[in-house]
Amino acid sequence: MKIAIGGDHAGYDLKKFLIAKMESEGHQVKDFGPFSGDAVDYPDFVHPLADAVLTDEFDFGVAICGSGHGVNMVANKHAGIRAALCWRPELAALARTHNDANILCLPARWISQEDAEGAIDEFFSNSFEGGRHQQRVDKINC
Repeated sequence: MKIAIGGDHAGYDLKKFLIAKMESEGHQVKDFGPFSGDAVDYPDFVHPLADAVLTDEFDFGVAICGSGHGVNMVANKHAGIRAALCWRPELAALARTHNDANILCLPARWISQEDAEGAIDEFFSNSFEGGRHQQRVDKINC
């Protein structure tokens, strides 16, 4: 699987940890930044990440900041992106199965590495169920 990942300085350490995990599992990962823990503006990294997911250059995206809210808001400005803020693996599974989410947003300051790993695993291993959920997903874009 091809994964785009990025965020801000608060998510830097968790991002590096998850990149190592995903690459060890055979995923191709592109880091959109930041490339250090120095303070940055998350939109500078999340807009290009979302564009790359929209163009199908990547199968999914992962966006990480301190609360997860900022990266989630930026990603969801892109029509066709369905970013989901998840802090438990179960939420990540539901985001995929019920909402056809294509970007997983994680709150680095509020999630353990174990739950972040679990969220990644659930997000990548589940598929959209369609059915009754499809008509709802079809109504998301303005």
